[in-house]
Amino acid sequence: MHDILVTMKAGARFRLLGLLPLAFFLAQTLHYWRAGGLGNLLWMCNVGNLVLAIGLFLAHRELIRAAAIWTIPGLVIWFLYVRLNSPTPFSSTLAHVGGIIVGLMVLRRVRMDRIAWVYAFAWYLFLQLASPLLTPAELNVNVAHHIQPGWENAFSSYWKFWIVMTAVVAAGLWLIGIALSWVWPARDDLLDPDLQNA
Repeated sequence: MHDILVTMKAGARFRLLGLLPLAFFLAQTLHYWRAGGLGNLLWMCNVGNLVLAIGLFLAHRELIRAAAIWTIPGLVIWFLYVRLNSPTPFSSTLAHVGGIIVGLMVLRRVRMDRIAWVYAFAWYLFLQLASPLLTPAELNVNVAHHIQPGWENAFSSYWKFWIVMTAVVAAGLWLIGIALSWVWPARDDLLDPDLQNA
């Protein structure tokens, strides 16, 4: 009985970690609500915090893994294209830096299998379809409307850019997934009741 209570308490603490990425997402929501541009919430990194929170609340391995994979390119892209080019609100730093810290921290427990990148890629494709429908073109959320500024000379059309970008994304997610599975390989003997249904 004592072991069951200890396991339940540890599982509840693990699920409560979901409050952190949820807070990061809500901070970004408040920022964009005040500053304008709520469509920016659909960027992969912002949605990633929400997906990570939901994954943690539900103890759903695939959601946690896909969100954790995306924290890495999300942080790199944010740093190169946003942080280095302009001052950023604290909520943006919190979403990107906080998201990767929580993501990598929970991977120590959830572990990484070799197909998690497929879920991360499917999520990318879904947001590539949703972004043009739900966000204004001037925001170019997830680069789903037009060629990223600076790359216009390399591509004669958006679709050529999109195909190359999608291939690079797929390869990058695969490499990140493989690297993370070397660091924290999934184990068949992981008997965590909070993650059995995931």
